[in-house]
Amino acid sequence: MSNTPEKKGVSAVDFFCIGFGAIVGVGWAVAINGWMTSCGGPIPAAIGYIVALVMMVPIALCYCELVPMLPVAGGGMAFAYKAFNETVSFISGWAAFGAFVSIIPWEAIQITDVLGYLIPGIKTGPILYKVAGEPIYLITIIIGSVASLLLFALNMRGLAAAASVQKILCFILVGAAVIGAIASLIGGNADNWKPIYDVTDPTIYGNPADGLKQVSHNSMFGGILAILASAPFFLAGFETIPQGIEDAGGDVASVGKTVVLSVVLACVFYAILLFCFGYAWKWQEFAHMSNPSAATMFKSLYPGAVGGVLYWLITLGAIAGLFTTWNGFFMASASLLMAMGRGNLVPGVFAKQNKNGIPVPGLLVCLLLSLIGPFLGAGLIGSITSFSAAAFVLSWCITSFSLIRLRKIAPDMERPYKIPGGVAMGGFSALITTVVFILLFVPNNPVYMGKTASIMFVGWMVIGFILYAISGVQRKAISKADREAAMFGHATHED
Repeated sequence: MSNTPEKKGVSAVDFFCIGFGAIVGVGWAVAINGWMTSCGGPIPAAIGYIVALVMMVPIALCYCELVPMLPVAGGGMAFAYKAFNETVSFISGWAAFGAFVSIIPWEAIQITDVLGYLIPGIKTGPILYKVAGEPIYLITIIIGSVASLLLFALNMRGLAAAASVQKILCFILVGAAVIGAIASLIGGNADNWKPIYDVTDPTIYGNPADGLKQVSHNSMFGGILAILASAPFFLAGFETIPQGIEDAGGDVASVGKTVVLSVVLACVFYAILLFCFGYAWKWQEFAHMSNPSAATMFKSLYPGAVGGVLYWLITLGAIAGLFTTWNGFFMASASLLMAMGRGNLVPGVFAKQNKNGIPVPGLLVCLLLSLIGPFLGAGLIGSITSFSAAAFVLSWCITSFSLIRLRKIAPDMERPYKIPGGVAMGGFSALITTVVFILLFVPNNPVYMGKTASIMFVGWMVIGFILYAISGVQRKAISKADREAAMFGHATHED
């Protein structure tokens, strides 16, 4: 029994802040104008997130039932283990782990960019080298590395300590976003939404006659669907909740419900900000504003001191959001790797915890990956985002099928919460995630994630199967019953 009183007591509110903070992150402040242009305007982008809500709620409901039913670290990987077999479990876990850990260096890259907006001159000095055309500076490597070490130190104190910091940062980012939305409505104009849909502006897309259009749609409906290429990445933070369930200090059913709540509010949050920021400034001009685009826009909307204050507030909110996502996936990645180690899906060393129940080997891997980020720079962020989205969707798809199968093969298992619709809801979730996953790899459709991201995904899965085969010797040396006991013996059902 590695659990200690120090680890216990993480409440449903804490889990909501972990999930919502990990979802929202920094994207609303630095990527929102990119969402508008990729969808052909703020209106189709906002509607796109409502459509994404239709896709995400059934997925979240599957987790809502399965998390309290199997309250152990691992999330979708553990569900697939119980529902199917080790191979399917590994596919789900390895895909999710790839999605998790790609976010960690992504945030380590972003921290220097966001700080650079508040502290001009950070990106100065001799260029060490370039990656994908983006220059790498010594100071950006130092800042990203120091921030990575600080997050590692925080998570070494346990989930409760990390959750407390997460709660504070979550309030800061939401507060900044609310102020930004109100300021947009006060100073904006509905004419800024026009044209409602357009992908022909040569200043954004190039001249279509020259084959330079950078989107795979030519209708508003296509623009609405285009958000699904990146939405899974920007909505995936709810996955951090199942990974910490063993530290729940209350009713595990309420923790499961925070998955749904965090997803719903995040989609609404994004949609509202797209409507509001699109209302504030003409979106074709917004597309060219320097990051953090939302903060920069307010300096134009409110010239003078008011605009300066809003710029700082939005940028501070962006920094808080960056750390909520970074912190959330730091802790979740280590827990997922620990769960995979328990089942010997990866080397068993990753199952080890220290005397306080901290998964130190997993945190060290997260630290290493986080430290790699500043050395890569921002040139690969787009491909990393799309790769992560595909990996998440695959894991969610397997989770949906796991709910269906467990309803059939284990109808008498304790279910603290049973979702409405049952197998039908799981089937709807499975259908949606399967279709989206396939479309992510099909060129010339609005959801296509691109060649580089596709290669990254295939490469990651090949590496995973090689590691899975290598760990097979160790896996066979332990009986299946012992492996299951190691994986599910930490369940925290309330008596």
